[in-house]
Order: sequence, then C-alpha cells, then structure tokens
Amino acid sequence: MPSKSDQLAVDNAITSRRSIRAYLPTPVPRADIEQLLQVAARAPSGTNTQPWKVYVLTGERKHALSAAILAAHNDPSLSRQHTEEYAYYPREWVSPFIERRRKVGWDLYALLGLTRENKAGMAAQHGRNYEFFGAPVGLIFTIDRIMEQGSWLDYGMFLQNIMVAARGRGLDTCPQAAFTQYHKIIQSMLSIPDNETVVCGMSLGYADMDKVENSLVTERMPVAEFVKFVD
Repeated sequence: MPSKSDQLAVDNAITSRRSIRAYLPTPVPRADIEQLLQVAARAPSGTNTQPWKVYVLTGERKHALSAAILAAHNDPSLSRQHTEEYAYYPREWVSPFIERRRKVGWDLYALLGLTRENKAGMAAQHGRNYEFFGAPVGLIFTIDRIMEQGSWLDYGMFLQNIMVAARGRGLDTCPQAAFTQYHKIIQSMLSIPDNETVVCGMSLGYADMDKVENSLVTERMPVAEFVKFVD
C-alpha cells in the first residue's frame, strides 16, 4: 500500500508540471536523460507496440537544427513552403475551446508586455519554440506512419510520463507541437527515415524562474465541470 508521502510525491509531480518557456543553461547529464526515458517507457501501449521513437539533441546539433528552422520561420516565403503533416488543432474553432486558447495566449503575451499590435514581438516569441526556449536538451518525437489513432493515444501517455518523471527529478519541460510544421527540415538534419513522421518536440532542462513567462499558471476546470458520475 503506497504511503501518504508517496501519494503526495506523485500528485506534486503531476500538479507542478507546467509548460516552461525559459531555461537555465545548466546541463542535464546524459545518464539522467536515459534513466528518465527508461522510466517513461513504462507507459501502456496497445499489445505492447511501444510506438515511440526519440531523438535527443544537445550542444551543436541542437543549435544547428534551431538555426535552420528559424531561418525558414523568419522568412515568409520559406515558411509558406512548410506545412504540418497532421492537424493538431481543429479545422474550425468553437466554444469553449476557442476562448480557452485565446486566454492562455493573451495571458502569456500580457506577462511579456506584448500587445495585439506588436505582431513582430509575437512572431519572435513564437520563434523561441525553435530554440527550445533556451533549454540545454531538445527532444524530437516521431512515430511510424503505419500506426493508427490508438498508437497516438499511447504516445500521449508516454509524453506525459516524460514530463512527470522530469518533475520528479527537479527538471522542467515544454511539449511543442510547433515543430511539426518544419518536419522536412527536421527529417533532413536528423536523418529520420521516410517511414517516420514528427509527433512533436519538447524542451527539457531546469526552469529559469527569474523569467516572467515562467510565472504563467494556466487554469483547469473543476471536476464538476467535466465529470459525470453515473450511479
């Protein structure tokens, strides 16, 4: 039977997880990354297919990928040549999802002092995704194109395991769908086989809590709003 302290440790790892958008340069030892990913790989998957594959980037390889993507992102003519291979967001936004999306966006921009008129500032902030927000470790996740929707559900549990295990080690993360637009650049630079498609990226490192963007805490609905008990 787990102790109360065990329960609190797990709960704290889950509830303290946030998308961190500024990191300290402190390196994360390779052994710690390997252990974290080994623990995360205990995520369930249908018939134990384990559909995840991870590319871990540090140092010059990470900087080179960031530079290549930013060059495309900052050039409108080049950026238009890159599109996502799958739709992460709905084609048509409806309530209440559109309101939630707008709120988190404007809450972040408000902390950064960015107004609606400052399009350049917002574009620059979005571009920081491709620098992994300064994190010392960047992760790129891929899945075999043959896998179907169920394996993508499994993949989400694997990603959550990484983020929770990171918190248990005092590390922070930011999952990033922004990388999917530039899958062609990522595939070329990381020699990713044609049968794999990019699921997302993720920043990993130690949060710089002196940065104002890391003070953002997003809201969550109370249980009564999304749960129905059927007796």
